[in-house]
Amino acid sequence: MMDRRSFLATSSYGAAAVVSPFGILSERNAQNIRLGLIGAGWYGMVIANAALDVGGVEVISVCDVDSKHLKESLDELESKQGSRPKGYTDYLALLEDDNLDAILIGTQPHWHALQFVAASKKGLDIYCEKPLAYDVDEGKAMVAAARKAGNIVQVGFQRRQANSFAKVKSLIQEGAIGEVHHVKAQIHYNPSILDTAAQTPPPELDWENWCGPAPKLPYSPSIGHKAWRLEKEYGHGHLVDWGIHHIDIIRHILDVDMPHTFQSAGGIYHLRDKITTADTLQATMIYDKCPVQWEHRLWGTGNMDPQHKNGVFFYGTDATIFSNDRRFIILSNTKDAEPKTHEVESNLRVDHMADFLNAIKKQDKSLISCPIDEGYKSTAVVQLATIAYETSSQVKWDAKEETIVGNPTAKALLARPYRGVYRRPNT
Repeated sequence: MMDRRSFLATSSYGAAAVVSPFGILSERNAQNIRLGLIGAGWYGMVIANAALDVGGVEVISVCDVDSKHLKESLDELESKQGSRPKGYTDYLALLEDDNLDAILIGTQPHWHALQFVAASKKGLDIYCEKPLAYDVDEGKAMVAAARKAGNIVQVGFQRRQANSFAKVKSLIQEGAIGEVHHVKAQIHYNPSILDTAAQTPPPELDWENWCGPAPKLPYSPSIGHKAWRLEKEYGHGHLVDWGIHHIDIIRHILDVDMPHTFQSAGGIYHLRDKITTADTLQATMIYDKCPVQWEHRLWGTGNMDPQHKNGVFFYGTDATIFSNDRRFIILSNTKDAEPKTHEVESNLRVDHMADFLNAIKKQDKSLISCPIDEGYKSTAVVQLATIAYETSSQVKWDAKEETIVGNPTAKALLARPYRGVYRRPNT
């Protein structure tokens, strides 16, 4: 009997896909890629819509533990693609559908590992949102599952598709700013904090299954749905949630692997009793090539120059570059030099999804811009910096053994115990 992957290799998926000059899949392909979406909230629908924008797909099933989200997503997808997906509240039931070709995972990070491993065991290709996992050992288990399955995996680090960062990478590789000896990334903003009072979950939300393997905290709007990002038990804070994009693109531009040392300092100073992760943080990740620093403030005005509130500084011996998704600014180290700003447009989400779908069509992993190993490493970097903050200690990473050395307190945080009946996937 021909298995799914052999079928793909010999069907229209295995043939050369017709691609537009912009890398978007042609709708003239003979057969659509059949997608399942796990997690149909805000960002789950962002990635599902990106797939529809690319074309050549059909979302045939959707899973969410919020019945309101589920119905709204089914209605929206039906209106856009002309067919109504099947709805599920249990992702394992969704994965039993033999018609699926690939899965989009848009749930909270504490659910990623179990859903990813289960989908890999089914031989499905996977687009998984960042961060790859909640903790480091979950990431290892996901890498192991993907290697065993041989499936195509794209991790949602969309900044790898930003034309501004691509240009910066070329400039640095060409030596245009000299040798880079220091990098700093930052995202300062003032979050909107919802009601923090514990209360009964809304009737449409299955809070027990939303929490899943993570600790089950009393529900409040401040940690439910989109607001979970600054809750330690679910989102793990601003660096892990948003700053991770900049850490990944720094690794990509500098072509570096893992830091060997992590040091972090900060705390909750302005948003006490409102969030459980740092509202002020400075983290240093020391690579063999150079130190990389992260900084955020979730209060105040950010920077004197507002355009620097969100982005990355690359400090070279001949010039400095500041870059974000939409522009890069070069300042030469010569006397009286003026900064030169270059505006650059990109379609990050669609281009990133197009890479994934094109790789499936051609069954070619080399077309993936952020494969599982890279997604694991970028996620582990911010997790280890967070461990340094949480333990108020220096963390040393042994890249060969993939573990923390000389710090048992920090090492214990590489894997969080699962709750109740849930069991951690094997690494």
